[in-house]
Amino acid sequence: MDSIDLKIIKALKKNAKQNTKEIADSVGLSVSPTFQRIKKLEKQKIIKGYVAIVDQKKLGNGIIAFCQITIAKHSKKTIDTFKNEIDKINEVLECSHVSGNFDFLLKIAVTDMDHYHKIVVEKLTLVAGVLNIKSNFIIEKSKDEYLTL
Repeated sequence: MDSIDLKIIKALKKNAKQNTKEIADSVGLSVSPTFQRIKKLEKQKIIKGYVAIVDQKKLGNGIIAFCQITIAKHSKKTIDTFKNEIDKINEVLECSHVSGNFDFLLKIAVTDMDHYHKIVVEKLTLVAGVLNIKSNFIIEKSKDEYLTL
């Protein structure tokens, strides 16, 4: 990867819907080599995909929570079971296995506190191996940038 590849990635992060000519113009290449570079970055899985970033509030999810989950046992089976069960909960936007004072960090989007309570009581506490759940809620987001370069 060189500086032009980084410029292409930065351009795509800013707006993945722009066409190859627009990207080529912004990085100072012609269309064909820009297209080839993008395809190479995709093939190498440097660019893993293209997604729509949605406004959770406009979807009716007024509360975003971060849940710190501690599991009872650090075995492969317990970890795999936990991850598989979390994948089934639609409200969970992100799940990260982390180091530190807890084991997993979940980002959860819900409509209100009643909805959040229902997710915790009826879903998270029923996942095998969950020992402790601590929650933090976003009050205000002052920066929202995805994987900056």
